[in-house]
Amino acid sequence: MGLKIADRSAVDAFRVMDVMRAAQSAEQAGRAVYHLEVGQPGTPAPLAAREAVKQALDSHTLGYTMALGMDELRAGISELYRKWYGVDVPAARITVTQGASGGFALAFLTAFDAGDRVALATPGYPCYRNILSALDLEAVEIMTGPDTHYQPTVAALEALEGPVNGLILASPSNPTGSMLSPEDFGAISDWCQHRGVRLISDEIYHGLTYGTPETTAAAINDDAFVINSFSKYFSMTGWRVGWMVVPEDMIRSLERLQGNMTICSPAVSQIAALGALNATEELEALKAGYRRNRTVLRDALTAGGISEISAPDGAFYLYAKVDHLTDDAVELCRRILDETGIAITPGADFDTQRGHHFMRLSYCTDEASVQTAARLLAPWLKSQPRLR
Repeated sequence: MGLKIADRSAVDAFRVMDVMRAAQSAEQAGRAVYHLEVGQPGTPAPLAAREAVKQALDSHTLGYTMALGMDELRAGISELYRKWYGVDVPAARITVTQGASGGFALAFLTAFDAGDRVALATPGYPCYRNILSALDLEAVEIMTGPDTHYQPTVAALEALEGPVNGLILASPSNPTGSMLSPEDFGAISDWCQHRGVRLISDEIYHGLTYGTPETTAAAINDDAFVINSFSKYFSMTGWRVGWMVVPEDMIRSLERLQGNMTICSPAVSQIAALGALNATEELEALKAGYRRNRTVLRDALTAGGISEISAPDGAFYLYAKVDHLTDDAVELCRRILDETGIAITPGADFDTQRGHHFMRLSYCTDEASVQTAARLLAPWLKSQPRLR
């Protein structure tokens, strides 16, 4: 009889990783692959980040930092809040984490006890509910659609069955790129505060917006956890460095958890992040490329006969309904990869009930790859009979 495997480990796979593996296998077999499956910029960390690391390799021991992160980086992130939002967030309330993913686990552990119920929008980032499940927390789904711009509303929160202890907001969101208006964000924040519901604000795609104003929970809700990262706007996915703005009365609790669970975020990544804070010109040029990619890819989907596509205000995703082609988007995306070399993530990752009719396309890879993928994808989609 084998030894026990903990029930908490039986979470769903993060399906995009499976798509990445299939795309990698195709590349290793010598095929050209166009990566629209993963939210990973097709560029390295900004030059200022890389130069900071080069200098540090010869002058720093790169040993442990404090559990909450390097003082210089926390101060730099505090200054970023003044620059981006005009809000004063003390460096003492900022902790550096191992990516936003590490931040979610720490926030959930600090804010909730086993059995607590946490609401979140669907479709949404699958790792929210998977991490919640692993921590014996209940994910309470709020089904959203184009009618609410794929975001929760106060009315939807009021209609939930039973009380909730927390709410995860993502604006911009993954997979749709949708955003809450400042007024709607404020109304939901007020609802949380009046009912003692802990707000967890995922702001990882801030900086990557295309006209709609960004709202940070740090400006309006002192009880909220605000989670961000250097992965997306700063083009540093593999460096695994993020940050949180933590409620003042929870800083010591979170520090104890971080010190025990990870000790600290990697020193070399923190040094790179500090350099990246000075790379605005380079990063804004990348964002301009994403905006062009968005137009190219959306036009290709429309030309291919897809009529329902999310209208992203931010991030770098399109969420497209493909129910006229299939009841199995996983198989559809497999065929697209096999027959065109385009890697796309099926919607089942983001919505376990309706995602079989959707696929998510990321447009943050290089412009040449997006243009080639668009030329291949439109005629392929248009030529397909309905799949079963």
